[in-house]
Amino acid sequence: MLLSKVMVNQADDVAGIISSKAGLQYLGPELDAMKAVADAYSKRSLKLFEAALANFKGQLEEDPIVLRHLSSLYDTLLEQNLCRLIEPFSRAEIDHIAELIELPVDHVERKLSQMILDKKFAGTLDQGAGCLVIFNDPKIDAIYEATLDTIANVGKVVDSLYVRSAKIASC
Repeated sequence: MLLSKVMVNQADDVAGIISSKAGLQYLGPELDAMKAVADAYSKRSLKLFEAALANFKGQLEEDPIVLRHLSSLYDTLLEQNLCRLIEPFSRAEIDHIAELIELPVDHVERKLSQMILDKKFAGTLDQGAGCLVIFNDPKIDAIYEATLDTIANVGKVVDSLYVRSAKIASC
């Protein structure tokens, strides 16, 4: 339940649940591990998250389901931190981003390329210059969607006319 609260961005509720009457009967290293994960997530700190994983390795990594959710949570936290770091820039060196987030350059570069492919932000990686070029969000043209709707409606009209002509031809 505690991990679920963290996964749905309600990490601040974890401390209240642990200190409640129902939570006090389950005190132990497992609860301490979840509290450390929740604190790291609420502070949006990768270092604290990695420290919690290292300090409570036995409690957090023995269950494959919990490990998978923690891996997903780590990716989400990394994406949030990278988006926050690159937001004010239109061009940023990958080395500088890696230095700010305190992760290896290849790990940061791989995550940034995945985020670009997943369309988390618009940009390209210039590997020759070792930098990230960030584009402004493209404006969505309403005419495109209206044209698609018009084509779909014309298709329906053509289909209905075909059905009518088939009925007339069969008579």
